[in-house]
Amino acid sequence: MASTNSNLEKIIVGVDPGTNVMGYGILRIVGNKAELIAMGVIELKKYESHYLRLGKIFERITGIIDAYKPDEMAIEAPFFGKNVQSMLKLGRAQGVAITAAIMRDIPITEYEPKKIKMAITGNGNASKEQVAGMLQRMLKISKEEMDIQFDATDALGAAYCHFIQQGKPKTENKCSSWKEFILKNSDKVH
Repeated sequence: MASTNSNLEKIIVGVDPGTNVMGYGILRIVGNKAELIAMGVIELKKYESHYLRLGKIFERITGIIDAYKPDEMAIEAPFFGKNVQSMLKLGRAQGVAITAAIMRDIPITEYEPKKIKMAITGNGNASKEQVAGMLQRMLKISKEEMDIQFDATDALGAAYCHFIQQGKPKTENKCSSWKEFILKNSDKVH
């Protein structure tokens, strides 16, 4: 008897990179349902050296991976800001988190912040509060469990976005409009 996808279980870790605070969120996926396992932040402000912070990121992300044994990692892509030094530091933090996953043979998918917001709220320009509120409702997270720092809910959003994206059928026949879709598929409509 062939196994069905409805009873497969996997763990997704989401990461919101940062050099002062790095968020993480962990989801258990069973079939087509997601549930929160854990979320939190890695506080890095107390370390003065940027290089020491990078070492702590690697240490903590590796520890989270070892503790929860995720099957996949979803990580938020750095957004382009005006401060080049901040972008460089954020990129390094993201690279260290990715390296921790690579060292444990965990596949990584990167998502733009707008894509995560769109997947969670339907609005690519949603606020962090809106994303956190939607996640709280969708995952039935109690007020007590909600982390007050948006870094944790942003990371959870990356994991949930990854879950949603995996449920979408992959199509190579992408269309930019309904008119184009109808033209490409007119032979299939009776």
